[in-house]
Amino acid sequence: MSKTQIPVADYVINPFIGCSHGCVYCYACFMKRFTGHREKWGEFLDVKVNAPELIPTRGSYQGQKILLSSVTDPYLPQEREYKLTRRILENLISLEPSLNILTKSDLVLRDLDLIKQFPRREIGFSFSTLDKNPITQLERRADSVKKRLYALEKVHQSGIKNYLFISPIFPFITDWKAIIRKSMNFVDYFMFENLNVAGSVWGPVKRWLELEHPEMRDQYHDIYFGNSPYWKEVEQEIMDYCQKQGLEYQIYFHH
Repeated sequence: MSKTQIPVADYVINPFIGCSHGCVYCYACFMKRFTGHREKWGEFLDVKVNAPELIPTRGSYQGQKILLSSVTDPYLPQEREYKLTRRILENLISLEPSLNILTKSDLVLRDLDLIKQFPRREIGFSFSTLDKNPITQLERRADSVKKRLYALEKVHQSGIKNYLFISPIFPFITDWKAIIRKSMNFVDYFMFENLNVAGSVWGPVKRWLELEHPEMRDQYHDIYFGNSPYWKEVEQEIMDYCQKQGLEYQIYFHH
């Protein structure tokens, strides 16, 4: 459990180092420099096999906000074999934290029996578009949007609070209104994050644009490296739309 300054958590737990989803836009790729790996980020995974045993057995964690996870997905396909996240949850229950799980996988449904034992708990799923083509290109090995929407609905039916993290929003590609319309009947609240191309993220995103949407490359460059008001306008549009629809929402934009 690591202390964090991200807005939604006091602590984060990452059962893996690396991530097998292979998302083009992954902001966590900076973690590679701490690993000693030569492979590209998204092409290796270190499994923290002793992670469950590192959960404290006591301490003042009641009500503290714990997020699984911040720089990996706690329900990668390898979790089916190692069951790290499940055993971490078992060891966290007695500490009575406020639990937040963010994933791209319907495997989280396996652990609803444990998650229900936390007095404060919520589960979120993230994706950028409803369209199959961009998802398979941008999030090569993640679960389909269809599976994520199904899992969101199942979490809602179970009585556990859920949220949909529309992230990252790709300019001219992400139809966030369509995502809301598709899911608003079984989602408790929405979170929004714009595409952040800081650090080494711009390179892979630019290459993807050049291959799939060459007509947008210059527009993206203006948005991120010019003085475009694009994101301020989108942020205001989100606020106006959510308020008009009576939706609970949170915005975490990088300006």
